[in-house]
Amino acid sequence: MRNQTTRRDVLRSGLAVAGLSFYGIPEWILPVLAQGEILVPFTDIPESFGSGALGPTRRVLDIRTIREALTSKDDFYTIQHFDQPDINPDTFRLKVSGLVERPAELSLAQIRDLGNEELVAGYECSGNSPRMMQGLASNGRWTGVPLQTLLNHVGVQATAREFVFFGADHGEENVDFRGTSYTVDQHFGRSLPRADALSTEPFLAYALNGEPLTREQGFPLRLVVPGWYGVCNVKWLTHVRAQEERFLGKWQARWYRTLWAEEIDGKISYHETEVGRMRVKSVIARVTQLNDHYTVHGFVLNDGTPLRSVEVRVNNGSWQSATLDSATTDKYSWKLFKYDWNGVTPGEHTLVSRAIDADGTVQPSAEALEFKQTGLENNAQFPRTVMIS
Repeated sequence: MRNQTTRRDVLRSGLAVAGLSFYGIPEWILPVLAQGEILVPFTDIPESFGSGALGPTRRVLDIRTIREALTSKDDFYTIQHFDQPDINPDTFRLKVSGLVERPAELSLAQIRDLGNEELVAGYECSGNSPRMMQGLASNGRWTGVPLQTLLNHVGVQATAREFVFFGADHGEENVDFRGTSYTVDQHFGRSLPRADALSTEPFLAYALNGEPLTREQGFPLRLVVPGWYGVCNVKWLTHVRAQEERFLGKWQARWYRTLWAEEIDGKISYHETEVGRMRVKSVIARVTQLNDHYTVHGFVLNDGTPLRSVEVRVNNGSWQSATLDSATTDKYSWKLFKYDWNGVTPGEHTLVSRAIDADGTVQPSAEALEFKQTGLENNAQFPRTVMIS
């Protein structure tokens, strides 16, 4: 018999307890299925998985619910290092200081007067991985003003080489110096080098999907850096500082680093890189059944480089082309895809996808990433398993 699991059956099954009860997700949030369409449950969701492990102020997106290009504000993944500050928009000021011609403190109204443009951009946390079932990712339509417009408004001095973005969120941190630990109160901060900050891409957003930012997404103002990992998209933005020296804050210089091993002339050498632009990645999000027809759905995130193809492989067979959704063509949007899975037989099956960009960069297998020594920037192919009755 074919698998006849309905949405209600999924919720009542042991799989639902393992995968959904940890979210606290109600039945109505599952994807809207076509008439007669059935959601095929994955068998690879661990019992220990759930957003509760991240704490009460963090949210994981159940990627099985991805149906449209934009992630709703109430589903958008949420994570931060400190608190979620509550900022009064009437008294809010964005401070712009350092190596600029006209230092300023701008109200939200003054920032809105600078521009009212839109940008569709998706991103993922650099720690997004199979451990979180790839749920630290989302896609939104942002309204705001290009950072370039703000910097032109204040005038950037020729000696400014680094632009630092500080959020209102802060907390006590231990800074170690040669064995001595100093406890200091630090605001979250990240920086961009001059060429990136002055480009047309970085964006100051005050709305998401046509509504004011939620507190979780950085109300009243945040930075969006299209094509970069989530940590670079500073929320609750209150201060932009232009400076000549390199920024060495914890969340950039010491925390968000990737350690790589490589073999050179028969010897292993190690080097570190800073978390920045996203590496090309595809994820299978759900499988659906309509009569005898099965469809595999997923998404791709990367740094904005055009895609050459997305492919799906079943049970270690040959790679087959998937179809990209024409509604997700914006440069920095995630790209939704689907694959028509034919010739399905009863039993357990393993499905995996890979994306290839226009430069020929192929999403690597987990084995190909074994030389990466740390857990961030995990863009390995993500095999999924389903059981067909």
